[in-house]
Amino acid sequence: QVQLVESGGGLVQPGGSLRLSCAASGSVFSIYSMGWYRQAPGKQRELVAAITSGGSTNYADSVKGRFTISRDNGKNTVYLQMNSLKPEDTAVYYCNADIRRSAGDRPFNYWGQGTQVTVSS
Repeated sequence: QVQLVESGGGLVQPGGSLRLSCAASGSVFSIYSMGWYRQAPGKQRELVAAITSGGSTNYADSVKGRFTISRDNGKNTVYLQMNSLKPEDTAVYYCNADIRRSAGDRPFNYWGQGTQVTVSS
């Protein structure tokens, strides 16, 4: 089994910051791309940021310059530093990763359970 566990969500005021973490555990041989998605009430789930095993990043236009994705391969962990938060950033944030479970396996896609981020004054 592979599990992705998110942490770091919470309630912050506009302009504040949060740092989300997502740790992969279980039968993890190697991790390829990792990313953060979010889903606000009544909205489709959208990609916020992604990072490849080589460190290449991709961001949604709405978060460029405010959010930073990073990863610690030794800890099988991906982070999302969120600065200058806006009310429209309010959503459940989900971790996503492509993970190879063994040397002879193909990567499979996994989702975390999500962590709530609320930006409100």
